[in-house]
Amino acid sequence: MNNLARSATALVTGVALAVLGLAATAQAAPSQTAPSQNAPSPVAEDHAMGSQIAKHEGGGDRRIAIPTDPSAQAVVYGIDVSGHQGNVDWNYWWGQGKRFAYVKATESTTYRNPYFAQQYNGSYNVGMIRGAYHFALPDKSTGATQADYFVNNGGGWSRDGKTLPGALDMEYNPYGSTCYGLSQSSMTAWIKSFSDRYQARTGRWPVIYTSTSWWSQCVNGDFSSTNPLWVARYSSTVGSLPYAWPIYTIWQYSSSPIDQNQFNGAYDRLQALANG
Repeated sequence: MNNLARSATALVTGVALAVLGLAATAQAAPSQTAPSQNAPSPVAEDHAMGSQIAKHEGGGDRRIAIPTDPSAQAVVYGIDVSGHQGNVDWNYWWGQGKRFAYVKATESTTYRNPYFAQQYNGSYNVGMIRGAYHFALPDKSTGATQADYFVNNGGGWSRDGKTLPGALDMEYNPYGSTCYGLSQSSMTAWIKSFSDRYQARTGRWPVIYTSTSWWSQCVNGDFSSTNPLWVARYSSTVGSLPYAWPIYTIWQYSSSPIDQNQFNGAYDRLQALANG
């Protein structure tokens, strides 16, 4: 074979290999609807808001279209995040129309979100109204003790117009029995202990996040006159609400591709919630 023929053969072979390489890369690349969030490997105590509700009630991983609630005159859309998301691209989510965010701060009295500062300050800096939440483990310590841990580690509140009251995440036990081994009356007392201590420390009643199913099984108290309701239901309708609450303040309607929420009211009402 002469030099010209050898060169032509090598060129054809190189092109073919390059095409195969591109095809393999395209096949391996996952489709994305949001930029990579630099998510870390989860740790034992990093339970995201709604993770146990989705596990027990289903539907959390379904991509739900933005729902329409006939009873809501206006809504504001937002997200919630935890250590699972790592460093969040807040400019991206602002561009997707999200105007508020809740960020996990703590769990029980032994876990602090290592990405809290980036998430909490980053959402604020991009223009969102933001707040922090605490994942409760009522069998580990008293409600007041966990409220103190939450406030001391990012869960406080200030009347700056951009900070929402802290949220108490009450959902299925990740480690055992649904209601953490507590009776309905004992669970009610635990939530009241947390709520009262948070109010004493910050001047605000915490938002309570839960699902109607879990609340009906585990709680028999009425918090509707003090605590705003954040209800989780992964569906196109919000459904029935937990005992005694006539309306919801926030609805978490999907967890795909990130936890999606809508505030039940216009933007000025969201500002009013922040301002107290």
